[in-house]
Amino acid sequence: MAEHKHGSMDITEQEKTFEGFIKVATRVAIASIAVLIFLAIFNS
Repeated sequence: MAEHKHGSMDITEQEKTFEGFIKVATRVAIASIAVLIFLAIFNS
């Protein structure tokens, strides 16, 4: 079995994927809050 060296793996793809996930999650959260505010203001 090969010897494992901690911290030697290339994780650039995982970092890009995580960054994309965070961007999408942030946009969805902002859109959800905007919809809730819109409904609170105009739903009387």
